[in-house]
Amino acid sequence: MVNEVKKSGIKSSTDKIERILITQPKPSSEKSPFFDLEKKYGVKLDFEPLISIVPISGKDFRQQKINIVRFTGVIFTSRNAIDHFFRTCEENKVTVSQDTKYFCITEAVALYLQKFILYRKRKVFYGADGTNKSLFDVMNKHKENLSFLYVCSENQQDSDIVNWLKNNNCDFELAFMYRSQSNDIKKPSEIKLLTLFASSLLPVLKAGLIISRNLNKMVW
Repeated sequence: MVNEVKKSGIKSSTDKIERILITQPKPSSEKSPFFDLEKKYGVKLDFEPLISIVPISGKDFRQQKINIVRFTGVIFTSRNAIDHFFRTCEENKVTVSQDTKYFCITEAVALYLQKFILYRKRKVFYGADGTNKSLFDVMNKHKENLSFLYVCSENQQDSDIVNWLKNNNCDFELAFMYRSQSNDIKKPSEIKLLTLFASSLLPVLKAGLIISRNLNKMVW
């Protein structure tokens, strides 16, 4: 579903859009469909991530006094979480048990685990449709026998996941292995369309990013 927010007090959104701000890193492959859109519609795409991910060092992580090997289930909601989980384990010389179960928000995130472990269906689980509810349905089948480690950003956790773990009396800990920070972005004045890929990025815009007066639509 595409959501739109139009900025009031400006020209109609039917004005020709010549530049679009894509709030993601520029694709490394020339075969990206973004570049096909540029050619097809004669627009200029600017790639500017709104946030960047900063790792929490293994040394700083140890201050959280979390014993990773104690947990038999690990929750991932992004590839970033997976990257930083295994980085932290490596920096702290932690060997993750082969019996550890992994619970992922989507199949795409789950498949990313193949970069680090031998992927087996009996230890990797994910929600059927990418929603928290479908993830909870899977976790609910295993909650009695597992201790959960929720790998997340120091300054952004999913409150629905935390509340579910609390309400179901699960044995769990939040593991802060990275943090997100807003990028200082100045957009060209010609940009009239801005794309977001998650509604959670809206607060980043409100936190001080300068939006051009010519911007008349955001979509996500």
